[in-house]
Amino acid sequence: MEFQPEVLISEEELALRVKALGNAITSDFENEEVLIICILKGAFMFCSDLMKEINLPTRLDFMQLSSYGDGMKSSGSVKIDLDISESIKDKNVIVVEDIVDSGLTMKTLLELLQARGPKAVKIASLLFKPSKNIHKVPIDYLGFEIEDKFVIGYGLDYAGRYRELPYVGVVNAGN
Repeated sequence: MEFQPEVLISEEELALRVKALGNAITSDFENEEVLIICILKGAFMFCSDLMKEINLPTRLDFMQLSSYGDGMKSSGSVKIDLDISESIKDKNVIVVEDIVDSGLTMKTLLELLQARGPKAVKIASLLFKPSKNIHKVPIDYLGFEIEDKFVIGYGLDYAGRYRELPYVGVVNAGN
């Protein structure tokens, strides 16, 4: 199955917005260290580019949560497949996520992280789908608000494929 997805957000638009988010994080945490928690697998490209734009001492850790499986709809429950390897007590934490739609994954994750005693927890999300949002969570650093379309590329996948695309594209019904 090969197809050319419609480009929703170009490489250039991504680069400009990621730079602006990095500047905002640098400004908000001036002279402090931040611990970046990259949510695998979808956020890895965004996280890598974002870290390059943050002019602060940073540490990096990873978490993997699942609520989709191989489908296009959330399963309604969140499972932690990989947890962070270090304590976040009294640390400035920035969770880097690919997309917030229903908000269930982020709500669950925020509750878990807050219980671990961080100094601050902020969310940086590349994408947000307001039309799908049920669980309101604060997105402190937002890349783009998008319509309810299934998107791929720039780390986002469909059944494990298309993460390598350098832009965010839309899976069209005709493909």
